[in-house]
Amino acid sequence: MKLKRGCILSAMVLLVTGLLLVEPVCAKSEPGVRVDKWIRSHFANPDHLPFTFKYDGVSSTRFMGKWKCTVKKLPVTDPDQLRYNYIYTDPETRMKIECKVTGYPSFQAVEWVLNFLNGADRNSPSISDVRVVDLKFLCHKKGDFILHHNNGSMAQKADFNPIDEKLQDGKEVYIAPKTGRSSEDHAFPFFNIEFPDSRGVIVSIGWTGNWYASILQPSRGQLNLHTGMENMNLFLYPGEKIRTPLCSLMFWEGKDRMTGHNQFRHFILAHHSRKINGKFAEYPLSGGFNWGDPYPCNEYGCLTEIYARALIDRYKQFAITPEVFWLDAGWYKGCGDTGWGVNVGNWVVDRTRFPRGLKPVSDEAHRVGAKFMVWFEPERVYAGTLIDQEHPDWLLKLSGNDTRLFNMGNPVARLWLTNMIAGLIRENGIDYYRQDFNIQPAPYWKKYDPKGRTGITEIRYVEGLYAFWDSLLVRFPHLLIDNCASGGRRLDLETVTRSAPLWRTDYSYGEPDGYQNHTYGLNFYLPLSGTGLYAADPYSFRSSLSSAMVVNWKITDQNISIPEMQRCVQEFKLLRPYYYGDYYPLTPAENLTQENIWLSYQLNRPERGDGIILAFRRKENETESIRVKLKGLVPVKNYELYDDDSKQKKVFSGEQLMDGFDLTIKTAPGSLLIKYHAIN
Repeated sequence: MKLKRGCILSAMVLLVTGLLLVEPVCAKSEPGVRVDKWIRSHFANPDHLPFTFKYDGVSSTRFMGKWKCTVKKLPVTDPDQLRYNYIYTDPETRMKIECKVTGYPSFQAVEWVLNFLNGADRNSPSISDVRVVDLKFLCHKKGDFILHHNNGSMAQKADFNPIDEKLQDGKEVYIAPKTGRSSEDHAFPFFNIEFPDSRGVIVSIGWTGNWYASILQPSRGQLNLHTGMENMNLFLYPGEKIRTPLCSLMFWEGKDRMTGHNQFRHFILAHHSRKINGKFAEYPLSGGFNWGDPYPCNEYGCLTEIYARALIDRYKQFAITPEVFWLDAGWYKGCGDTGWGVNVGNWVVDRTRFPRGLKPVSDEAHRVGAKFMVWFEPERVYAGTLIDQEHPDWLLKLSGNDTRLFNMGNPVARLWLTNMIAGLIRENGIDYYRQDFNIQPAPYWKKYDPKGRTGITEIRYVEGLYAFWDSLLVRFPHLLIDNCASGGRRLDLETVTRSAPLWRTDYSYGEPDGYQNHTYGLNFYLPLSGTGLYAADPYSFRSSLSSAMVVNWKITDQNISIPEMQRCVQEFKLLRPYYYGDYYPLTPAENLTQENIWLSYQLNRPERGDGIILAFRRKENETESIRVKLKGLVPVKNYELYDDDSKQKKVFSGEQLMDGFDLTIKTAPGSLLIKYHAIN
């Protein structure tokens, strides 16, 4: 329907609404009303929209009021969802902007994505400086805004480390990846802006490329927020359509900013995680096939069908069968001779080592009650491989570089790739699909942009990646996607909706203190992730705990006993559900990479009245005890605490635990696991 001018809120009302954005968006007495109101008040009037752009060099704030605006409320199957399609059309150039808006009343969340469509029969004027979010916030209470954000993945001990930054007047905080991988280096597309008045907003961005976020406190009590795609200045051909990053705002209230983080964690589980048959998909405990065995073989370049099947049987024999058997790089043609890395692009099973393909291996995994997952890296193609020889026109190349980038933005190429990967999944009985991405695509995208079309190659590529994954998920309704990208370098709102990082960092394999840091930091936002486990002692096991885990034991390793392996498998399955609950760090985020600290966190399930406490005393720490304050408990209830090492039980009131109690670890390094539950 066409909106009438009389239905649109006045400019003054809209301005105030925009500034007071952290006003609660969901009224408990009338669920959904305020989210709906926020959407209508921010998108219904083209004069005051929450996004801006430049059209032929002119800011949209100067002309959008002249564009025609229509809105359609879309049908939903989820009762906790509102969907609208706002369309703004320039009557002169016939440029059309489709703004797809989704609201989630229970989580006080609103998100939108823009689509630009050239409806004319000639090239459009230039589109640039697209701010998918362009909003101003105002807080009347004295104090500073605090930006809580994280590192991305760098294969370092500091991966995903939290950063708490008090904003300074006039000093912009600008966050953006530069390589084309959305969570690389110091860029992580999830952050929390805490207001001085016990409220805030968590911002998340869905763009598996070069996004940006600008956060500026121009003066005390004011905040400007801009997000979008970093490199975009282009015109559209007649009939051409492009999309922008997806941007999400989730509003929260509370004296503790962890209220917002936990609200967001549950929002991710409810609306941005993989569902199978409409239900939450649990990510698995995975196990391999004696990785790199025998020396000097690399990855699985020397694995054979017979050896793989024998290992599966061995795991079953000793009751340590993982939920998924994970076949990583090296199963394809050429790897047994020259290694896995220079053969990406040879997506043909090595028939010398697997004469019947991978199906006998998957059959063996299924026989013992496990799933089968296989590693692929379809976007990276090495010179001389089959794809490079047969389809060179589908590849993006850089001078002097033997690594090519498969062009996901080419629809013909993408369909071929989808059919090829789907065929391998089907023929080999593959249950779960692991996709790696060991290449920085930004230089390739930049090279292939035509004149006057900066960003078009990246846009088409990112659109193609989502189409590729979506097609696989439709073809295989029970498929899970493991998203790696050199370990956790492609985490954003779009990718976590379709996948999860079972291997979240390539940081020094098996180093437990770094793994503690990664769990500590990543769990502020993403409840689903996994990392490796190379030993079986309590300190290593607890350091690798998360909602998923990859056991990298060699079953022939005499340094790890079968009973230790059995204990880890059983304990992980018992502890995993806690990682879907509320998360609270119990020790400060400063100096996480140091060897002289304590690190501790709590996972709480208020609906069940139970939880766990994990604590680590590192090797150079000289303090046997620290005092921590638990959160999320009921003060008047009593809780029984069980020490998993000493087997001792103690009872405290919720008030006592939240006022503070002591954790003690006698040895350094050492760890502590306490389980607790409410009692009558």
